[in-house]
Amino acid sequence: MRFKSVAIVGVGLIGGSFAAALKELPVAPRVVGIDVDPVGLETALARGLIDAGSLAGGLGAQEWLGPQGVDLVVLATPAHHVVSWIERLAILGYRGVVTDVASTKAGVISAAEVSLTGRAAFVGGHPMAGSERSGVDAANADLFRGAYYVLTPSHSTDVDAYRRVHALVSEFGCRVVSVDPAQHDEVVAIVSHVPHVAASALVDLAADHSGKDGELLRLAAGGFKDTTRVAAGSPDLWTGICLDNADAVAGGVEELRDVLGEFCEMLRLRDAEGLRAWLARAAEVRRSLPAQWVPATTRLTEVVVPVLDRPGVVAEVTMAASRAGCNIEAIEIDHVSEASAHLVIVMTDEGDITRFVEMLRSIGYAPEVRPLES
Repeated sequence: MRFKSVAIVGVGLIGGSFAAALKELPVAPRVVGIDVDPVGLETALARGLIDAGSLAGGLGAQEWLGPQGVDLVVLATPAHHVVSWIERLAILGYRGVVTDVASTKAGVISAAEVSLTGRAAFVGGHPMAGSERSGVDAANADLFRGAYYVLTPSHSTDVDAYRRVHALVSEFGCRVVSVDPAQHDEVVAIVSHVPHVAASALVDLAADHSGKDGELLRLAAGGFKDTTRVAAGSPDLWTGICLDNADAVAGGVEELRDVLGEFCEMLRLRDAEGLRAWLARAAEVRRSLPAQWVPATTRLTEVVVPVLDRPGVVAEVTMAASRAGCNIEAIEIDHVSEASAHLVIVMTDEGDITRFVEMLRSIGYAPEVRPLES
């Protein structure tokens, strides 16, 4: 199950943090870094994040990404660069496992299915973690700990590759969630991309009212700074993210505009009850967000699904879980024979497990549900 060698393409905040997390595993793999920035590579080497580095066009990159290359390639570049790296991996003849960390998935999955099918095994990924800082100097082995890590299997996802990537990021201390790629882009627009746009808009608004020399910004309290922290992120990075997910982000911003319009109307009408109800609902939802993700064993359920060991079977099952709003805590395959296996899924108490089971039955599976024993 373990990867013995890993290449990180793009040794910045996320790629560097991925490398750092790899180096803290009980059995750390050999980690190599590929980047267009020689200074970033030198920093990663000096910090011990990578064992060797190569510029993107260097001989090291060609060797590591070739037919006899590393076990796992992590594409930690913006989404629009991920596609070109996928195409390059196909040209170089890479045969191992590939994953990415891009915040948009539909285009990446489509490119992987065109270029890598029959060659390398691709597992889409997106760690829901980050920082207002950027670059390898900000890399941190604990960046992913306690964070959601989204995997986006498709109908062509290789079962074994999915299991291995799932197991790896679980070792980082992440909460792994499986989501359909298209649904991922819609959801992430609302919970990540639109909030960044909103934070930037608040900063722009404050700047417009800050006075000639910006002196009024000195009055910005902790609440304003906390709310707008993400607006300090890389403009280049976030321009790419917004353009990669343009339709979903634009739709989310329009919905936010409508919500704020309703709030403005209640203000103009001096509707105290409406305002209180609006604010109370938001406060209740915000307080319900979990402070930590590790659930008690008594809240876990095990679902055993007999399956034929074929490409795409894990994707079918995990996408059914995501549509039912369920969260997969762990997943493994117990082989019964060369052609059949039991897909063993450990689930938290989130979502509708009954609906999940019914969906599996409707597409021909016969799942068994049981509480997970300590």
